[in-house]
Amino acid sequence: MADQASRLRNLVDSKIDELSTRIIAVTSGKGGVGKTNLALNLAIGIQKAGHKVLLIDADIGMANVNLLMGNVTKHSLVELMNYRTRVEDVAEDSEYGIKYISGIAGVDKMLDASHEHLRAIQRKIVDAAELVDVIVIDTGAGLNRYVIDFILFAREILLVTTSEPAAIADAYAVVKACTEYGSKGKFKLIVNRVKDSDEWKETAERLNQTTQKFLNLYVEPLGYVYEDDAVADAVKKQEPFFVRDPDSPASRCVKELVSSLLTGMKMRDVSKGWRNILKSFFK
Repeated sequence: MADQASRLRNLVDSKIDELSTRIIAVTSGKGGVGKTNLALNLAIGIQKAGHKVLLIDADIGMANVNLLMGNVTKHSLVELMNYRTRVEDVAEDSEYGIKYISGIAGVDKMLDASHEHLRAIQRKIVDAAELVDVIVIDTGAGLNRYVIDFILFAREILLVTTSEPAAIADAYAVVKACTEYGSKGKFKLIVNRVKDSDEWKETAERLNQTTQKFLNLYVEPLGYVYEDDAVADAVKKQEPFFVRDPDSPASRCVKELVSSLLTGMKMRDVSKGWRNILKSFFK
């Protein structure tokens, strides 16, 4: 059984290495850091930059990408366990230009899924990759085998954390686990809910002090997203904040993150604007 799982993984890996489509996993380790919301808004930002995007909600048990868009889904990721079902059969169109696969249904089946089932799902995703330019995978929180499997599947890994010590520790745990499993993906760090641009640099430095000391690995700091009331307001309205309030500090951060992802350039500093600075001050 282990040999078969290994063969399936090698088959999927070899196909991924031949793809021109970018496969990006968004992960965190700790829940509650805004990973899913960020994955959705990054996917929309990439689409608005002129690319065809498929967003996959691979969070088992707490899938909610569709809820952030106010959508009721007809299909889910679990349907790909049926050998006759293709990605095209379950991918749904959103009003924001991206296609997405929900993970909201069939939780019990996914919990019973074997490595072979997961590899079969991943192989179908690879086979359909030519339909889009970028695949964004929102992984679950924690470090169970489903999370690890989907992180190992990606060639780019966006590690989302906040400046809280527990979140940084969990982010390190993700890097450590994936390194031990032989991940081929390149880690890039996004620090969410920062109050100023110095906070993300300090957080990145703290994480890298640990990863370099114990893993001899450097996690590239990609950028940050400001703490922003516009994000919470958009969640309540079940709309992506990047669309609902494109001029908000968080949305402008996402725009710069997308630019950095697509061009390889460093993220430019984003001004919060005087209105937001005064608002924070009086709070």
